[in-house]
Amino acid sequence: MHLFKNIRFSVIILLLICMIPVYSHAAEAANKTTLYRVYQNDQALEEYDNLDKAKYYASTLKHSHVEEITSRKWLADNLPRYRVYQNDAPLPDGEFTSLPQAKAFAASYNHASIKDLQAPGWVWDNYPKYRLFQGEITKDTWEFASIDDAKKEAKSYLNAHIILLEDNSWVWDNLTKQQKKAQRAQTKRYQIYQSETTKEEWKFSYLEDAIRIAAKLDNSTIVLFKPVIGGATNKIVYSNLKIYSVYQKENLVDSFVSLKNAIQFAMNYKHVSVRVGETTIWTNEASFKVMNGDELAGEFNIIAEAVAYALTVNDSLIINDINEVIWSNKSKLIYWGWNGSSSLTAIQNQLSTTIGLDIDSPSWFKLADASGKLDDASSQEAADWLFSQGFNVHPLVNNQFNAGMTTKFLADPNAQALFIQSLIDRCVELKLTGINVDFESLAGNDRDKFTAFIQNLTTYAHQKGLTVSLDLPRGSLKWNQLTAFDHIQLGGIVDYIMIMTYDQFYSGSATAGPVAGLNWVEEGIEEFLSYGIPREKIIMGIPFYVREWTLNKNGSLASNKAIYVEDIPDLLKGKSVKTTWDAAAGQNKIEYVEGGKTHVFWNENETTLLARVTLAKKLKIAGIAAWRLGYEPNSFWQTLMNEK
Repeated sequence: MHLFKNIRFSVIILLLICMIPVYSHAAEAANKTTLYRVYQNDQALEEYDNLDKAKYYASTLKHSHVEEITSRKWLADNLPRYRVYQNDAPLPDGEFTSLPQAKAFAASYNHASIKDLQAPGWVWDNYPKYRLFQGEITKDTWEFASIDDAKKEAKSYLNAHIILLEDNSWVWDNLTKQQKKAQRAQTKRYQIYQSETTKEEWKFSYLEDAIRIAAKLDNSTIVLFKPVIGGATNKIVYSNLKIYSVYQKENLVDSFVSLKNAIQFAMNYKHVSVRVGETTIWTNEASFKVMNGDELAGEFNIIAEAVAYALTVNDSLIINDINEVIWSNKSKLIYWGWNGSSSLTAIQNQLSTTIGLDIDSPSWFKLADASGKLDDASSQEAADWLFSQGFNVHPLVNNQFNAGMTTKFLADPNAQALFIQSLIDRCVELKLTGINVDFESLAGNDRDKFTAFIQNLTTYAHQKGLTVSLDLPRGSLKWNQLTAFDHIQLGGIVDYIMIMTYDQFYSGSATAGPVAGLNWVEEGIEEFLSYGIPREKIIMGIPFYVREWTLNKNGSLASNKAIYVEDIPDLLKGKSVKTTWDAAAGQNKIEYVEGGKTHVFWNENETTLLARVTLAKKLKIAGIAAWRLGYEPNSFWQTLMNEK
């Protein structure tokens, strides 16, 4: 693929400039680097270079917010401020930005409450305060928020009374004095129990008399003894039980007869809830919880504060009051590896030491000729083995880096149609998940045709459920318009852009230098961002090799060669090595003398690998891709796994 090519891309550019008409731009293209990302809950949706555009898009979506990409600073959101509950359950469509809206909605339900997501507890509820009875009979619908409403209903019934639920006291009835006297003259049939204890004096003929005593007794009930043929039946007709329990976390603190009193008590504590049995009715838990794994790391009522704190906690996420994940920094870098081989044996050897690799890219496909014939080195056996090992498989397809053949191919729509169908259908047959396109050394005047080809290929691939990634050289803004790669258009078409951020100094360079100096890499990624390519599409290439330069005694270049990173320790064994820090490259420059000549290279090791991963995280891009597997020491994968 990208290594050991005798003709480098930058040399070809000089040729391309001669091949196409030279034109100038009045000014360099506007910087379209995306700065803001819109999320729906924790799912990234779109990126923008303009904050107002990002805010507008977010405003069209529920549960959305806008972040500054590099800092993840919370800038705006379309989250609900109020949530309506019925008993312990949030109501469908019960989310609102204003309290009047929430109240209007909640009023249609009984046992409803409104939680302000920026404050503990409730800001409104219509839980009943009164219950109507006709004698010993009551109904679920005979619960009322006001005594006037209860009295209004009671007018339709004789022998009615109203209980204040706050203390279960008898507060109103429509019995006359004569009716009460008559009931008191009847047989005593109402018995008060406190738990299982009762007394003879707790036996009454008239229910009101029993209730006035029972209301003063904790955990009391009144049982009606009613004669029936063959015996008697017992029925609980009144309860003064403490059914509302206050818990601090999982510890029972106290219990109460009424919900009102339970809440008033609970408000004096933190991390408390009011429960009826196992059902939580009220809580003052914060609306936003920062979680680290299964552990609670912090609690907040203001989401921006929760995010600011969560950013200090590795692998954290934020859940809301109904346990939805609304923010996460658990996003993992995608780890991608090119095999540079189609051999199953070679692939198996390369992958035997990897840890955390997500996508493997074997070199299975080529454009065979200008007619669109597909050179296919794939096998179902290899695909099945890769799947069995848990890898996503996105095989590489190249154009043999043959500019002339590719120009003829791009000029022939039939050849392109044949190639696209053959390639994608074969990928579907192999049950692959994607395809990686590596067309290099293209003529600059094929720019529009290449873009159209990638559009057609991607459209068909997407129809078949395949992801498309495209390998592009690091390039330069200065001569981008002269190349075959229209970054702005291509970035909007494919799913991933793989930036080949290596070969800064290549086999044809006139001077010695690093394969991929860190500053050079960062500048290259920033250039791709300036085209407006979303960060979540960008994969940064990393080299698993170095280039060793041999210098004559006069300092002139004699030769150069690529060295696999895994071979560096053996190369330097027994040699007198001079190490110099190159700040611009972010690497150590290694020198030794052998045979009267100086050998020099810029070192790649766990430290530089870590620096590249750190750069990918800093720039908030999707991942990294290694050229190529099999060049690296085993220790690289432990470093990568630790940073995933």
